[in-house]
Parts: sequence; structure tokens; C-alpha cells
Amino acid sequence: MSRGGALRRLAAHEGRWLAGLVWWVARRRIGVAADERPLPYAAGQAANIYGLTFVCVVETVAVGVLLADRPVPHAVMLVLDVYTVLMMLGFQAAAVTRPHVLGADSLLLRDGARMEIRIPFERIASVGHDLRFTKDDTDGKGAGGVLAMAVGGQTSVTVELAEPVVAVRLLGRREVVHTVRFHADDARGAVAAVRAAAGESAVVRQG
Repeated sequence: MSRGGALRRLAAHEGRWLAGLVWWVARRRIGVAADERPLPYAAGQAANIYGLTFVCVVETVAVGVLLADRPVPHAVMLVLDVYTVLMMLGFQAAAVTRPHVLGADSLLLRDGARMEIRIPFERIASVGHDLRFTKDDTDGKGAGGVLAMAVGGQTSVTVELAEPVVAVRLLGRREVVHTVRFHADDARGAVAAVRAAAGESAVVRQG
């Protein structure tokens, strides 16, 4: 992808997490119809996000004290620090307002504002509870047709596909995917829900 295309995709990503902050305050979800079921996943990263946000706030106060007598550097650092705090909260807001979505004929999996992948039910060969940690997952970056959408360093549901789908990364890189691993706050409930929605096209591996 060209540099201009990458910059446009990054700008769009920033716009999505900024919009997520607004929707988060309004307690609304993005892209979930009344007849669709959201499958939340944000709780798995909440503690880390809020912990890092607290550290950023403390750093903002400390830097403000240190640079109190230097107005220009103080103003620059204040802008950067406030932006960082908003960005951290924006990541969490994007995850809360953009849950996975179980629709009438497909499963939409989302990684906050970064990416999403839609899987038609007829392409699902099996789906099961499968707890994995990314540090032990050598194919977490898409190697071998496996896409791992980890939250808090883990995935908890594995979807094996009868036919591949194409995943588009944040900067536009396309990958042919045969297996998708994702996290859901209620992984077993998500597996059961996908099975019920997909009917006989999905076979649940008990785990």
C-alpha cells in the first residue's frame, strides 16, 4: 500500500476511536441492529487499559509540575499527554462500542476500531471454546492462515473455516484466513450462540 493510503487508513482509524468515545458516553453500540446479538470482549482488556491510563494521568500531573515555569514546553507536553490519555480511553471505548456481532447469516468479529472480519455461517466448519495465550501462539500473526484477534493477550474461541475468508489489516494488508481465534467475555456462551444461530452448518467442539 502507498504511504498516502496508509495515512488515510490511520486517519480513519483515529476517527473511529474518537467516535467510540462519544458512543461510549452515550452508552450505545455501533453497528448492532435490534435483531442482532452483541458478543462483548472489552472486559478482557479493561484492567490493563485503565491501569495504563492512570499512569498517564499521573505522568501528566508530574510533568506539569516540573515544567510549570516553562510555558511553551508545558503547553506542548500537556497537549501530548491529554491526547495520550484520550487515545487509551478511545481504545477501550472502541472495544466496548464495537463488540463482535452475531447476525442472521454471519458472524462479524471486530478488533476495536482496528479491523473487522465477517464470516458467513456457511463457511464455518467448527467453533469451540479454546483458551490460548498469544505468547504461546506462534501463528498469532496470521502465519498458516490463522488470524488471532487477542484481547488482554489471550483468545478463547476458535473458528475453523470450511472455506477461507479475507482479512484486511489496519494498514490494508490482506490475508487469506482459514482459522480465526478471538476472545469473548463469555466464551462458552458465545460458542453456544454461534452454534444456535448457524444451525447445522457449525459443529461445536466441546472444550
